[in-house]
Amino acid sequence: MDQPTFADLEYESKKRKTRREIFLERMDGLIPWEQLVERIRPFYPKAGRGRRPYELSVMLRIHCVQAFYNLSDPGMEDMLYEVESVRRFVGLRLSGPLPDETTILNFRHLLEEHELGQVLFEEINRHLESRGLRLREGTIVDASIIEAPSSTKNRAGERDPEMRQTKKGNEWHFGMKVHIGADAETGVVHSVTTTPANVHDVTEAHRLLHGGENRVWGDAGYQGVGKRLENRELDVDWQVALRPGRRRQLEPGSYEVLVEKRKASTRAKVEHPFLYVKRHFGYAKVRYRGLAKNTQRLALLLGMTNLIRAERYLAA
Repeated sequence: MDQPTFADLEYESKKRKTRREIFLERMDGLIPWEQLVERIRPFYPKAGRGRRPYELSVMLRIHCVQAFYNLSDPGMEDMLYEVESVRRFVGLRLSGPLPDETTILNFRHLLEEHELGQVLFEEINRHLESRGLRLREGTIVDASIIEAPSSTKNRAGERDPEMRQTKKGNEWHFGMKVHIGADAETGVVHSVTTTPANVHDVTEAHRLLHGGENRVWGDAGYQGVGKRLENRELDVDWQVALRPGRRRQLEPGSYEVLVEKRKASTRAKVEHPFLYVKRHFGYAKVRYRGLAKNTQRLALLLGMTNLIRAERYLAA
């Protein structure tokens, strides 16, 4: 065992835990590390004649921290050198070797190349299901825009060709959309797809169902979803909100108004995953060019969101 340094002893004697420490300890207990590591292991390079790779579990933990705080590869390297709580979370010491930004980038590219962000999302959901969290008979569908840089002041002199522009209300947005299907009782996300921002929400609705639901909730953007060709044979009750203009015409206190309020109270649960992704994890804007890389990051973040959201149900 390594001899503890003076920095280690000083860290142990400090009087309070920071919010970062508390959060990392919480996630350390929630994440099913062994299952996730095993899903990546077939793709991870084994030790050979070249430089010995870092332990897979260490690199996965580094990647998770990078996602938690929306860091670039150089920013993640800096954090490993600067923050003791992060080094302890990933299992490294300042007295030993630390991965550089190229090693961190190569691991991220490995996950992106094999679409392992989506694989980890699905593995997390299987873990939650094995702990007793079941998908119920209802699904809430929704979509949110992730902004992308609209400037052409870059090396290529053009905007990201896979991103698109769309109008929401009176404002124009350039970027992509993340579409999710969430359980109507727990709010846990079970399906995720991504598209350019100009793709209408209703076109992705059938891809967000797990197949066992008998009722689906959506906002007014999903009007007419049941009449679409891909949805005509689905035996589900579409609980879609009225458009604002139509709702304003309803008589106050009427049964129709009560029905709309109940729809809205159910749909509110699907906003929580977007809150975690955009505000807690800081992914309100894309970090990478193209849909593929951002899709893998969003899938991982939604998996982590599921762990946080499901914590109270598992405890109960």
